[in-house]
Order: sequence, then structure tokens, then C-alpha cells
Amino acid sequence: MSDQSYKTHRRFVPLYHFVLSLLILAGFIGSLVNLYKSMADPHRYYNAALVTLIFICLLLVFYFERAFALKAQDRAIRAEEHLRHYVLTGSLLDPRITTRQVIGLRFAPDEEVPALAKRAAEEGLSEDAIKRAIKNWRADDYRA
Repeated sequence: MSDQSYKTHRRFVPLYHFVLSLLILAGFIGSLVNLYKSMADPHRYYNAALVTLIFICLLLVFYFERAFALKAQDRAIRAEEHLRHYVLTGSLLDPRITTRQVIGLRFAPDEEVPALAKRAAEEGLSEDAIKRAIKNWRADDYRA
């Protein structure tokens, strides 16, 4: 894998983010068209309604599978960064630091973490601002 940086740290899985999402969306739109065209025929309408319901469920599963994985990852990152900050400074992260800010800090090398964490708490830096302030990027290749 090439060196990670602010510009290249986002992870996209083309088959998931582009192909599968477009297939599900196309299937959902097609099921809506089929449902609309089947309104006059009660025999077809029931099946069309079931197919539309299945695609609604599929859309929800597609969204929540990603949301739940990212939420679990965020919790793990928060715990890891609290431990790292404790090892580096002898104290936990400032309670004013949000989870989004902690996620930005995970890309900072050990020598930059204490100062960036202090700035994040005092200035209310956004996750993006924290990432942009990092001088020597620390890659995270194990993210969901």
C-alpha cells in the first residue's frame, strides 16, 4: 500500500461503495416503477409491493451494516487514543475532546499528539482541522 496522507486516507471499496450501492439503488427504483405499473392489477400489485419492501430492507441493511461497523471502530479508536495519550502524558484525553476529534488525532504521531490534543480541546478544532495540522502522518491501514 502506498504512503497514507491527508489526501489518501479515506478508504473506498469500489465494489461496495460504487457497484453494490448503485445496484441496490437501481433495483429499488425499478421496484418502485414496477409497483406503480402494478397498481391496477391486484395479483401483480402484491408481488410488486413485496419486492419493493425487500429493496427497502436491503437499503436499510446496506446503510446500517456500515454505520454499525464505523460506530464500533470509533469506540475502539477512542479507547486506543485514550490509552496512547495516557502512556505519552500520564493523563487521559481532555473530556472536552469529542469522538470526532479523537478520530482525527489517531493519524498524528506520538510526538504530535499531546500538543494537538491540547489545541483540539482549547480551540475546538474539527476532525478535519486536526488532520490538516498533522505534520508527519501516521497511517491507519486497519480501518473499516
